[in-house]
Amino acid sequence: MSSAAPLGRGPKVRAAVLAATVEELSEHGYAAFTVENVAQRAGVHKTTVYRRWADRDALIADALAESVEAEIPIPETGSIEDDLRALARGLVAWIGSPSGRAVLAVMLSNAAPPDRTRHAFRDRIRKALPVATRAVERGELPAGTNPVELIKTLVAPIYFRVLVTREPVNDSTADAAAAVALTAARAGLFG
Repeated sequence: MSSAAPLGRGPKVRAAVLAATVEELSEHGYAAFTVENVAQRAGVHKTTVYRRWADRDALIADALAESVEAEIPIPETGSIEDDLRALARGLVAWIGSPSGRAVLAVMLSNAAPPDRTRHAFRDRIRKALPVATRAVERGELPAGTNPVELIKTLVAPIYFRVLVTREPVNDSTADAAAAVALTAARAGLFG
């Protein structure tokens, strides 16, 4: 355990353990991940971790969901074009971060708990839906635009480059994905 002052209980311990989880995944991957290493990194006893999370997969799922939530903000600029661009740029920035790399490593691992880790992505899509709903209400997109399809179309080219073709992504990639999704939505393809 760490020689630093004890963390106490509650939110500080939770935050330290979740941060340590992402760090451990980033450095060692899913296969070598242990609760013991996380506890040591966070400066807590492993029983503290097991009191809050039933098993390592529950801990990983919680840490990944928290990472996605904290690092990919849902914009509300008043413009669908700006919102989509900001959302795509946030995704690209997160993919390049240690926590983004950790999440992708878990998602690509054959041993990963697919339902729990995929939940973080489904939840993020759900939370991004108001971007499209507000745009319809402002008259920027056709009535009946399916917000789920719009958001999936926005993120698909980014994930394709990262996961399939293994190409680097940047703000230009994000801007192109936003432009494609917006053009398709304005053409009524998501109705």
